[in-house]
Amino acid sequence: MIRNNTRARRTLLRLLGACCLCLAAGSAVQAQPTSFSAADLLAAERLREAGLASGLAYELVDSLVTEVGARPAGSLNDQRAVDWALDRLRHLGFSNVRAEPVPLRAWKRGEAHAHITAPYPHPLVMTALGNSVATPKEGLHAEIAYYPDLETLKADVSDRANGRIVFIDQKTERSRDARGYGRAVAARIQGTAEAARRGAIAVAIRSIGTDRDRLAHTGSTRYAEGLSKIPALAVSVPDADLIGRLTRYGQPIKMHLALQAEGGIAAVSHNVIAEIPGSELPNEVVLIGAHLDSWDLGPGALDDGAGVGIVTAAARLMLEAGLKPRRTVRVVLFANEENGFDGAIAYADKYKGQVHQFVGESDLGAGLVYRFQSRVRPEALPLIQQIAQPLAPLGIALGSNEGSPGPDAGVLMRRNAWPALELSQDGSDYFDWHHTPNDTLDKIDPAKLRQNVAAWAVMSWLAAQSPVAFGPMPTAAKP
Repeated sequence: MIRNNTRARRTLLRLLGACCLCLAAGSAVQAQPTSFSAADLLAAERLREAGLASGLAYELVDSLVTEVGARPAGSLNDQRAVDWALDRLRHLGFSNVRAEPVPLRAWKRGEAHAHITAPYPHPLVMTALGNSVATPKEGLHAEIAYYPDLETLKADVSDRANGRIVFIDQKTERSRDARGYGRAVAARIQGTAEAARRGAIAVAIRSIGTDRDRLAHTGSTRYAEGLSKIPALAVSVPDADLIGRLTRYGQPIKMHLALQAEGGIAAVSHNVIAEIPGSELPNEVVLIGAHLDSWDLGPGALDDGAGVGIVTAAARLMLEAGLKPRRTVRVVLFANEENGFDGAIAYADKYKGQVHQFVGESDLGAGLVYRFQSRVRPEALPLIQQIAQPLAPLGIALGSNEGSPGPDAGVLMRRNAWPALELSQDGSDYFDWHHTPNDTLDKIDPAKLRQNVAAWAVMSWLAAQSPVAFGPMPTAAKP
């Protein structure tokens, strides 16, 4: 009996030990929840309503475009924009406000004009593309080699372009998700090198835009190692139509082009950064960004003054509400997105060892947000689905886990394999004004801007509070 009682006690102790382990495991599960707290969701709803009532984003865009104006990287106005941003961010109560130097090579446009001389003379509304080299002072006069799109040029193995001015008549399709721009913009970026590879003396393109206005759209072009650098320009959409019509006469079309520009100018710009320090995980970062620079043709209200206003106002809502996020919320206004991504590359290199919960950027103007997408590890998707719920009353639907976070943030995602979130804006009319003198404050609807602010505040706050890390992601190839 004594022996049997001892065995029974041992059995009972083993069972009790197993139960204790189960209880401990249950406690561990409870200590690491996989959903947002009711308090965090309530705070997100209050941020949403506050965002819909906030006029701060519009006030910031108004101030930036009125007091600074166009701000091409490396220019005096670029430095004025940096000073403006530092002043505003400090005044709004952010912590750790700073400007981090970004060395770069600036480009400066000079005077330019072009006209058709044959078979019928016509002046052209045109603009130099960013990074273009200059023509000789007397200009160039040559026959046009016409190509309906970039693919036709790439497929040409003849010598038709040799000694001529290549014209690429690539059309840009209007689309809500900027897909049409994505397909067309290669003509601007790659067309110069493709024309030079075939012996062209210059390249002209149809503006990468969806408008019918007689305004030319600028934007950067790229040269290729080992190929001649040739002048590059864009003509307005109506003037591109004119050149297309001239081809029907079967006679040589000739153009005179004079373009002055200077590139490779040593300069320094800055990434402007401000933070709301994290209360529990201060070394993990929620990055919400925009770019501070613009092209020189206009004040850049949509590209990207709107983004600057949106992300700044969204973060400011947390301060106004007295919220203390678990992770650090970092506003980053990037340098030189337009002509080289120097700010994004500098940031990626400097902070590559720091954990980023997500990176995101507002850089498609001021259209309504219609979709929320992610690029996170699968384990975080249930949290993404929960973030979508307080976004739904704003008319925002949940998309896929193949999101794209914007230009600079996309560089960060690819270089450092950081997770990313995307708030997709309706870009249906964005490319009517993009990169033109017509990118002005009157194109912004304050009500649509407020919806953006509400969405960014909700997404950023809940990402900062998430009990689950959105990364790490699989190693990504560098761009």
